[in-house]
Amino acid sequence: MSSSRSTPSVHMRALMTWAAVYPTITVVMILMRPLLGGLPLPVQTLVLTAIVVPVAAYWLLPLLMRLNARLAGGSR
Repeated sequence: MSSSRSTPSVHMRALMTWAAVYPTITVVMILMRPLLGGLPLPVQTLVLTAIVVPVAAYWLLPLLMRLNARLAGGSR
């Protein structure tokens, strides 16, 4: 088995990362705006990234990787 089948290309990984991060940032910003709006931007960014990074890294990216593997395996 070649590594290209087991590991997505760097371009696909970048696309999956964007697909996980962009909507998560958007949703968290909308939900947290009333609570964080008065805080300095660096503090807002700290809170935002403290929520988004774990959600993307531990839940969304593994989900997208499994979906990509399933789709790649089904296209033979």
